Amino acid sequence: MGDPVKPGGYGQSGRAPMIKNKNAAAIQITAEQLIREAYDRQGTAQKAPRQKVLDGEELSDYQMRRRREFEEGVRKNKHNIGEWIRYASWEEGQSEVARARSIYERALEIDGRNQTVYIKYAELEMKHKNINLARNLYDRAVTILPRVSQFWYRYTLMEETLGNIEGARDIFERWMKWEPEEDAWNAYVKFEKRYNEIENARAVFERSVYVHPQPKSWLKWTKFEEDLGEYDRAREVFGMAIDRLGEEFMDQHVFISFAKFETRLKEYERARAIYKYALERLPKSKSQALYNQYTLFEKQYGDREEIENVVVTKRRMMYEAAVKNDEYDYDTWLDYTRLEEEVASIDDPASIERTRDVYERAIAEHPLVAEKRLWRRYIYLWLNYALFEETVAQDIERTRQVYLACNDLLPHKAFTFAKFWLQYAWFEIRQLNVTAARRALGIAIGKCPKDRLFRGYIELELELREFDRVRVLYTKYLEFNPTNCTTWVEFAKLEMALGESDRCQALFDMAIDQPTLDMPEVLWKAYIDFTFDMGDFEKTRALYERLLTLTDHAKVWISLAQFEYTVADKSAAKIMAARSVYERAYKRFKELGLKEERLVLLEAWREVEAEDQAGDSSLVEKKMPKRVRKRRELEDGSLEEYFDYVFPDDEEQGARFKLLAKAHLWKQKAKEPDGSINESRETTSNTDSS
Repeated sequence: MGDPVKPGGYGQSGRAPMIKNKNAAAIQITAEQLIREAYDRQGTAQKAPRQKVLDGEELSDYQMRRRREFEEGVRKNKHNIGEWIRYASWEEGQSEVARARSIYERALEIDGRNQTVYIKYAELEMKHKNINLARNLYDRAVTILPRVSQFWYRYTLMEETLGNIEGARDIFERWMKWEPEEDAWNAYVKFEKRYNEIENARAVFERSVYVHPQPKSWLKWTKFEEDLGEYDRAREVFGMAIDRLGEEFMDQHVFISFAKFETRLKEYERARAIYKYALERLPKSKSQALYNQYTLFEKQYGDREEIENVVVTKRRMMYEAAVKNDEYDYDTWLDYTRLEEEVASIDDPASIERTRDVYERAIAEHPLVAEKRLWRRYIYLWLNYALFEETVAQDIERTRQVYLACNDLLPHKAFTFAKFWLQYAWFEIRQLNVTAARRALGIAIGKCPKDRLFRGYIELELELREFDRVRVLYTKYLEFNPTNCTTWVEFAKLEMALGESDRCQALFDMAIDQPTLDMPEVLWKAYIDFTFDMGDFEKTRALYERLLTLTDHAKVWISLAQFEYTVADKSAAKIMAARSVYERAYKRFKELGLKEERLVLLEAWREVEAEDQAGDSSLVEKKMPKRVRKRRELEDGSLEEYFDYVFPDDEEQGARFKLLAKAHLWKQKAKEPDGSINESRETTSNTDSS
């Protein structure tokens, strides 16, 4: 025989006993069967006999014994919540509510997040009409376990059963802050409907679709509005659903429900528009059911002679394909938005939303490089969008938001667009918000000053008759660009219109002293006209003389001659004054060798002499040049014909020069020995004949 087996399962040698037969038993018994059999036999063998309690002493003994058993049980296995609940339920059966409450509290100390304990505990308190205790318990439960919906449901039900409607509503509000599942929001809506609080229910729906923006949440809201007979609200909710879902989360069942809703109201045109809009937006893979419903609708209510709609739909599809191929083709986006604007109407919210959607898609494709050349066409999308919202959609606040969004997007540090700032400023003016318009233009000038911005701002203030502000703007403008002669002239004209002659003259004096000017002739002419209109002829004459030190342009001399002719007192004095200026000019041009300027001057001089009674045109005719054709050799050796002017005084001077040259030559020859004089004379005669 082998070694005797020790209690530990090993023999005296310390080794495990040998197993001779290792084959599987004929009948296999699982561990689960062994445990179940042991439990059944234990329950049958230890089932306590029924006892009858005859007096209080036996009852006390019985309760003491049972409590001892329960206490021993929870002590051995304190994490067995079922044992705690049985203990508390037994105490409740003995009408020991305080003891049962104590047991539940002890159980919560062991496992403070057990849902069953809270529920049984609350049922205990409600059963014995301890409402405040039950309320406190539920409050503890929802505070510790706010994501367990069962506590909230029971809590609101208890308050509603007690008639505490406001309390129940407060609990629902606390619950909704945790953004629970859809059933919780539906329970809140049903609660408000039971007490005919329609506006509250509508507000709950509005909040719920933001938390759960799935299509079925929107459809529940629309059904709610339709059941109440609020068809306009239901239609608005459908529109909000389409807008919120967007193209990415758009679902065909929303459009189907929307179209069926319009069909039930016999709004067949609306339903048709909804179907078409959905088919244009949704891909074919996600719109099969929608297409089937649209086919059934057209079979019942359709009109096949909708040529215009077919054309619009075709063009829309063409634009969609084009922008899908090139997202940055802004010309196509502009044509697409223009198409949608043509069919949009304030009476058709769907068309308004469709146009907005196209604009939003277009402006989302902004250039990725801060280069103004790429932004020139893109900015018109924003400007047209704002005009659409203001004029067609008539949504002023949305228009303002469009302008602000565009302002945030533009890279103002690199460049800006004056047209954007001016359009926004005039929008605010139309809304009687002058402060906002001024603030916008001030920010624009501060960020990226431009000539057009200054001019637009000045024009706005002139319309408002704010002349002090206009003066300040002109000053800032000239500090920014002092070379702009037009700005100086306009500023001076403003002061002149306001009767500030001294200011006007001071501005002109400052302007002509500038070292660099873009169009000085405009400035000088304006200054001269100003002094002439003021009757200060001496100042005008001084300005002409000062200008002639800077330029020798023929027009300046002619203008000075006309001025002298105009301001002279008598007829004879007039022509003499003008003639004096023309003679000075002619002499000056002759010195500089300016032939064409001399011709222009002579023609103007001849007209003055011919028009005046005391004039003598022959003085000018003697000086008129001849037009001769000449040739000159170019760099490549070829000859080019051109016209030149030969003035009589130039010929006389040339003849004198030629005669002097001959005399000088004769004098040189006369100093030579005899016999050479005749030779020189013969040479001279030959030269003359030639």
